[in-house]
Amino acid sequence: MPLTKERFEFVSQLALQRSAIVLKPGKEYLVQSRLDPLAKSGGYESLGVFIDDMRRKGGFGEMHRLVIEALTTNETLFFRDLHPFDAIEKKLIPEIMVRRAKERRIDIWSGASSTGQEAYSVAMLLREKFPELASWKVTIIGTDLSSKAVEKARRGIYSQIEVNRGLPMPLLVKYFEKVDAGWQIRPDLRKMVDFRQMNLIEQWSHLPRFDLVMMRNVLIYFDVSTRKKILDGIQNTLHPEGALLLGASETTLNVADAWQAENCGRTLVYRLKGERGATRTLAN
Repeated sequence: MPLTKERFEFVSQLALQRSAIVLKPGKEYLVQSRLDPLAKSGGYESLGVFIDDMRRKGGFGEMHRLVIEALTTNETLFFRDLHPFDAIEKKLIPEIMVRRAKERRIDIWSGASSTGQEAYSVAMLLREKFPELASWKVTIIGTDLSSKAVEKARRGIYSQIEVNRGLPMPLLVKYFEKVDAGWQIRPDLRKMVDFRQMNLIEQWSHLPRFDLVMMRNVLIYFDVSTRKKILDGIQNTLHPEGALLLGASETTLNVADAWQAENCGRTLVYRLKGERGATRTLAN
């Protein structure tokens, strides 16, 4: 049975208030497909009854949290789009190594890490292409709204289908172990990544200053004001000379004026503009 207008509006407002996800009319099919399994697993006779029960309970409890997580898109794969990883290998990491040679430290943030493939891809790239970093302090932090996705990322277990999506066979053999559920990232590589549950629209805390931020394919789900808020937050967590990578369909243009884009092969790299970078350098 299709969602009524009132029920869809309730879910849309819940998503907007708690995650800043924008669900416009026409997305009823998405809500239905994502929430039907929740209603069934909870023993409800229909999605409508499930939503009505949420409305009666009010507040923000476990049921509401599960709904937000179900509405979150967790589409990802290893080495997604390839060319951003070429930019990381050929330009960004070499630049960072020169700039941070004295501290011998690199901090990287995968800001919409989903089930972990992006962050682990970076870890494998560093292991393969920059063995000299073995003596450096390298921190990779992966964050996501979904606690379920974060838990999967921490376990590092992927199905055959998941490892077939973007992962070269030599890296599968080298960095994974066969387990009953599929393939698991080897412990030494899992230790390179710290996965945390984090809502990008809430207070950011306990984050270091980053050399590279990957905030790919997440801004597209937010309205302009939320995108600006997130980009402003990244500005305050990035080293003045650091780099930001967004998804192919995302941009800072007409959203936040602190940024400028530069071409790096097929990838756009976003940097803080000179004046703001200089100001932050003096502040540090």
